[in-house]
Amino acid sequence: MPLYEHVFIARQDLSNTQAEGLIEHFSTILSDNGGKVVEHEYWGVKTMAYKVNKNRKGHYAFLRSDAPSPAVQEMERLMRLHEDVMRVLTIKVDEHAEGPSVQMQKREERSDRRRERT
Repeated sequence: MPLYEHVFIARQDLSNTQAEGLIEHFSTILSDNGGKVVEHEYWGVKTMAYKVNKNRKGHYAFLRSDAPSPAVQEMERLMRLHEDVMRVLTIKVDEHAEGPSVQMQKREERSDRRRERT
């Protein structure tokens, strides 16, 4: 099955548990349609570069999935209809990166990786 990475932004006035509940809700939608969520991360409330739906901040969430295309399309459709979700981004990848995403890594770890590459 194809591998995907999803990022979505939820409204800022949700609580942390409600935002994490959205992750579980969309994970269930994927699994009900024949896919599975390999890993998920809750990035927290972050300030956006510009206002979206009159909000300056939003709850960011990240999902790595292994799912057929129809399951991903159904999840995206329901995300776009959900009143708490403001933005959705899905990317098809060749393989999932090991370890936490760049957003979850400490700044020191990121700078160490940059030094290793050069």
